[in-house]
Amino acid sequence: MKLAEHFEDGGMGVMATAGSDGAVNTAVYAVPHVVDEETVAWGMTEGRTHRYTEQNPRASYLYFSPGGKGKGVRLTLTLKNIETGGKLLEKIRARASKTVNPQAGAAVKYVVTFRVVETRPLF
Repeated sequence: MKLAEHFEDGGMGVMATAGSDGAVNTAVYAVPHVVDEETVAWGMTEGRTHRYTEQNPRASYLYFSPGGKGKGVRLTLTLKNIETGGKLLEKIRARASKTVNPQAGAAVKYVVTFRVVETRPLF
């Protein structure tokens, strides 16, 4: 199955990160932007998830498809890059503005890309 086929519009997930001191953070995130078969990206604000990503390159994402039928995927991730500009960031901001509200789009300051180390089924 191709990476993008795991994700449906309307689904959501939880990203888990940990700071350099081992403190764990979880946050609700939308469907990732699939860059290629090994790379996913999310827009991030000036929050704890972004801060911990800068401190520790490892993260995990647990995705639930819409409809609650137990369909989804678990991703093990390693940080590739953090960008403060570019076409993908503008695309993410526009999507957040449309699906949430203009303030949400404006709050997105970074596009963070991860290498997908492993995919596993939800159950």
